[in-house]
Amino acid sequence: MNNAELGRRLKTARLAKKMTQSEVTGNFITRNMLSQIESGTATPSMKTLEYLAGVLEIPMDKLLSDSDGTEMTDFALSVLNQAKQLLHQGKFQELLEMQCPDEILQDEFHALHGLAHLAIAKNLSDSKEVDKLQKAVFHANTAIEEAQQGIYANDTIVNQARVLISTIAKYLSEYYSTLATGV
Repeated sequence: MNNAELGRRLKTARLAKKMTQSEVTGNFITRNMLSQIESGTATPSMKTLEYLAGVLEIPMDKLLSDSDGTEMTDFALSVLNQAKQLLHQGKFQELLEMQCPDEILQDEFHALHGLAHLAIAKNLSDSKEVDKLQKAVFHANTAIEEAQQGIYANDTIVNQARVLISTIAKYLSEYYSTLATGV
C-alpha cells in the first residue's frame, strides 16, 4: 500500500464518522498536515498514525493492511528507515518513542532500541550525579534485554552494557563508602 491508499482510508474513515479535519486533528497535528496525509502527499509518523487511528476508531492492523491482508510493507520500511536515521542523528529518545509498525520488523526494532538504550546509558554514565548514574544503569539493563531478542541478538551490546553497569556500580560503591565513613 502506498501513501495515497493510506490517505484514502483515513479520509473515508473520517467522512464515515462525519468529522471535519479540524475535529480529527485537535491539537495533535495541523489541519493542513492531515490534508496532505489524506491526499497522499505526506507520510505520517507512526505516532501520528496511532493518534489518527485512535480518533477514527480504526484498528492499526486494518488501517495498515493491504486488501489481501498482508501488512503495509512500504510504510513499515519507511518507519524503519526513519528509526535508523534517528539513531545516526543521535536522537535516541525519539527513537525509543517509536513503535514497531509491523511484526515482521520486530527484530530490527529490538536491535535499534538496544543500541539507543546503550548510547543513552553511556551518555548518562559520564556524569557523577547519582540520579543520572541510576538512569544509566536502567538504560544499560534495558539495552541488555533488547539486545538479547530476535535474530539480531548482539553480544557486543550486552557485554558493553554489563561493563558499563559494573563500572557504575564500582563508582557508586566507592561513593557510598565515602559517605558512610565521612572521608
